[in-house]
Amino acid sequence: MPRLTTETFGGGDQSWLGSTHGIANARTEVLDISAFTAGTHYPNGFIPAGLPVAKVGGVLVPYDATEATVTGAGVLAGFVLTDQRVVGTADFGVPLLDHGRIRTAKLPIAFTAPTAAAKRAATTFVFI
Repeated sequence: MPRLTTETFGGGDQSWLGSTHGIANARTEVLDISAFTAGTHYPNGFIPAGLPVAKVGGVLVPYDATEATVTGAGVLAGFVLTDQRVVGTADFGVPLLDHGRIRTAKLPIAFTAPTAAAKRAATTFVFI
């Protein structure tokens, strides 16, 4: 008999998307799960759609919104496009949205659009 399992996790609230522009062009990037905190970044067992991330050393890490931080984790790489279940401690691929329209008030965490050009140099977003 095959081992069948049923699982339910986040429904993928994508109300933070201001348009469909960019979603067909999301690219796959590797998320460094050790850089994320279970209670803060994925309290329900999944990385939520709309989580802002930065790219450091070739992998995605939590975005540092501190305005003075304009290198490393302080440079916005984009937003995780869909909910991603966290299983164990292995890094895994996620779809990254790096251009389009973003409704900042609908993101899963408090987010203020970066004003420093260096913080958004890797992306093309219209924040609404």
